[in-house]
Amino acid sequence: MHHLRFLIPLLVAFSSVAAELPPPSAGNAEKWEKSIAKFEKSDHEKAPAKDGILFIGSSSIRGWKTLAKDFPELPVYNRGFGGSQIADSILFADRIVIPYRPRQVVMFAGSNDINAGKSPEQVLADFIEFDRIVRAKLPNTRISWIAITPCFKRWSQIDRVNKANRLVREFCERQTHLNYINTADHMLAADGMPRPDIFVADGLHLNAKGYALWTRIVRPFLR
Repeated sequence: MHHLRFLIPLLVAFSSVAAELPPPSAGNAEKWEKSIAKFEKSDHEKAPAKDGILFIGSSSIRGWKTLAKDFPELPVYNRGFGGSQIADSILFADRIVIPYRPRQVVMFAGSNDINAGKSPEQVLADFIEFDRIVRAKLPNTRISWIAITPCFKRWSQIDRVNKANRLVREFCERQTHLNYINTADHMLAADGMPRPDIFVADGLHLNAKGYALWTRIVRPFLR
């Protein structure tokens, strides 16, 4: 009973935070149906190995063309669809997450959510819903969140990006099956601005050096 005195305040604190969150967002079925159908066609021709490591999310995942080469010792595969938001991964989880039965899901998303005007609290609410959906079917699957990137193109949104990252990090730290992968701090120069050497010309997406940086940071979190 003694330990419950410490546990109960934590549960109450989390419940109060959850109560303040908005409901989960709705995904865009019409926009992404062709992309998802393309994944399913590929899966029919050659399905990813069960118990693999699924990378999912928006364009920075889709653009990680060297993923398999960067982690040759691990059964990684890529289901990123550029421009997507967390709600889209929720919507299609039954088609491009659950059937694979991955040991781990690595998600990079949230930047498009913030850019679309969603609040940091909405980002957290949607990530919690993604976690809930996956865990309901795959209770042993680990879920890892790659921090939203601080980038030149969306620098005006950095305060909301930082808050969203903080909220997700705090949530992950309370769950044994979640990881928060802090790439963001490593993507800033000494002056606190994004490092120009790791982005392509659009100031949003990563170049080869940027993906090499991600590879070094992400690898220790992979199962």
